[in-house]
Amino acid sequence: MIRAVVLDIGETLVRDDRYWASWADWLDVPRHTLAALVGAVTAQGRDNADALRLLRPGLNLAAEYRAREAAGRGEHLDESDLYEDVRPALSALRDAGVRVVIAGNQTVRAGELLRDLHLPADLIATSGDWGHAKPGREFFARVLDAGQALPGETLYVGDHPANDVHPAHDAGLLTAHLRRGPWGYLWADDPAVRAAADYSINSLDDLLPIIRNSG
Repeated sequence: MIRAVVLDIGETLVRDDRYWASWADWLDVPRHTLAALVGAVTAQGRDNADALRLLRPGLNLAAEYRAREAAGRGEHLDESDLYEDVRPALSALRDAGVRVVIAGNQTVRAGELLRDLHLPADLIATSGDWGHAKPGREFFARVLDAGQALPGETLYVGDHPANDVHPAHDAGLLTAHLRRGPWGYLWADDPAVRAAADYSINSLDDLLPIIRNSG
């Protein structure tokens, strides 16, 4: 029986449009140029931040984050960044008695912004909060602590094979691969992803039937 559902953030709950557009504007390049580079590194299975490094070789991301914040052009999230199924799906899971946790590779500031949205979740945490990032095993150990359930009772939901599906599977968790965003669509039919994912879903609304059938 699934007792905890833990959800990734980028392109699972939140659209990344604003994130990449803000970086393009900060680096003073056309938005479509950066979008194309994100697609290219995605197809190559590389870290998506490599798209920024292609534009600015040697770029220090941490320093650039600080510079953006100091200039008043830092991270921003509001209701319009959420996918439409987020609030109803998470509310339905909690109503079903499932512990709902949000945990992904994001900054401390992103965690603050997400908590300010008052999403229907029992806990919201980021890799910045924890000091451990996906796909590291330490991150998924923290996921299990947050979910307060056994690995086989914990379902991790995400779009990214290398950061979500494979490491969660290797940690013994149940996994759901979400067909959403560039990573979700590109790798949805990959045999290795299908083998590692216990479930393939097209919407967060698909989670409630999975929970009901898991008992």
